[in-house]
Amino acid sequence: MQHNDVQRRKLPERIFHAVCFEGIATAILAPTTAWLMQRPVLEMGGLTILLATTAMIWNIIYNAGFDRFWPVHKVTRTARVRALHALGFETGFIFIGVTIVALVLGVSLLQAFTLEIGFFIFFLPYTMLYNWAYDTLRDRFIKRRQQRRALSN
Repeated sequence: MQHNDVQRRKLPERIFHAVCFEGIATAILAPTTAWLMQRPVLEMGGLTILLATTAMIWNIIYNAGFDRFWPVHKVTRTARVRALHALGFETGFIFIGVTIVALVLGVSLLQAFTLEIGFFIFFLPYTMLYNWAYDTLRDRFIKRRQQRRALSN
């Protein structure tokens, strides 16, 4: 197996990665936000699932638009371009998320914005830790599978 084959992630793995990412986040956020907001866990769990689903949809739409207006073959993806890309995504999602939170929970836009900032603060380190752990476990899994194949040949 070549190095490129090891690194390539197919659609089922990408789906698995996203579902696990959102599932673990929901398992952490639903009880935490329910306690902080004095709301039922199911209500906050439903909200986190709704926001996660919306974020995935927004990600697809935003990235398709970004790639259309700033195609990779015309715009070098420097650190500045990547920072602006991330800032645009997060800014757009804050507007979307605040609206959803305010409508679902029946709270003011300021209260919804405060909760959305809390989600943002959670997701920044969570995303880094989750992806680090996932990549570490994935590499171990692939190495073990390669060792088993080598031993069986």
